[in-house]
Amino acid sequence: MSQFIQLHLLTSYPPANLNRDDMGRPKTAKMGGVDRLRISSQSLKRAWRTSEMFKSAIDGHLGTRTKKLGIEIYKKFTEGKVAEKEAIEWAKSIAGVFGKLKGKDSGNADAAEEKETKKKKGKESDKNPLLTLEIEQLAHISPGEWDAVMDLVDKCISEKRAPKLEELELMRKPEKAVDIALFGRMLTKNSRDVSIVEFGEDAACQVSHAISVHPVVIEDDYFTAVDDLNKHEEDAGAAHIGERGFAAALFYTYICINKDLLIENLGDNKKLAAQTISALTETAIKVSPTGMQNSHASRAYASYVLAEKGEQQPRSLSVAFLKPIESRKYDDDSIAAIKKHQENMDKVYGSCADFRYSLNAITGEGTMKELLEFVTK
Repeated sequence: MSQFIQLHLLTSYPPANLNRDDMGRPKTAKMGGVDRLRISSQSLKRAWRTSEMFKSAIDGHLGTRTKKLGIEIYKKFTEGKVAEKEAIEWAKSIAGVFGKLKGKDSGNADAAEEKETKKKKGKESDKNPLLTLEIEQLAHISPGEWDAVMDLVDKCISEKRAPKLEELELMRKPEKAVDIALFGRMLTKNSRDVSIVEFGEDAACQVSHAISVHPVVIEDDYFTAVDDLNKHEEDAGAAHIGERGFAAALFYTYICINKDLLIENLGDNKKLAAQTISALTETAIKVSPTGMQNSHASRAYASYVLAEKGEQQPRSLSVAFLKPIESRKYDDDSIAAIKKHQENMDKVYGSCADFRYSLNAITGEGTMKELLEFVTK
């Protein structure tokens, strides 16, 4: 059985719009029959992995997420005096290892639909042939893979030849980027092209959507912008009028890390795995999503953290808030709800974790240093 590390966070944010929907309003979800404020897991993970805190802790081990790998390869080929036609074809063969390229035959059985799609893409690529170098989905490329790609490009330039099949198949490096090892990657490929190897990665870390422990009502912020040079001689009105939604909430977030899978994803590098767990834990506790921070300065640390370790089947404690917290003591009552639900689950199912450590910033119990030592041992 795998070793799991589970983190349960309670984080309170003042009025904010940290994660917006397609209408620009804070995201919500219905839970327990009431509307809750929500921050998507995608928003949380991006804020964490791109933060200066995470980058500095994992220096040199972060990947690059891009659709434009083929374009970068093409530029390097042309800088090396490779003819444009060859540069495009060679760039396609290398970039295609990391995902299906735009306009490339996908191998679908529905030939008519595929033909129509290719016709549309063909018109676009006729105008700009570099579009065919883009990967359809974001490709997650580790530092080792990026270096291998550029080394292969240099070799092809110096030897004035196209990349060989065996060279393409050897581009996968055992040492992965920690963000790919944590959050995984899924790459599509041309099913008819047997030369392309699989580069997928199962995520070692799962992150819930952060959900408010209480009901919320989205409020509207009516605002104006004033023209500083308007002397009110002809027009006393505002230069701009707008409206934005916002809300405040105490959020519950759940994180589950499969330690064994993380070590495997990192090529059995246990030291780097421990470094990654420590960095993710501290970042998740201290780093806020970036949405409308300039307008709200809604930065916060977690008020409460419960960390658990063990080989038991992981479980979230979100059901502790299925019945929304209605009192004015959101923090105290939320912590009590988590503790009670955790204890009740232990009574029913037996101990759901071998070891636990909690940090309570409201009462001043626990320390970050001890918490990080706990999750990395």
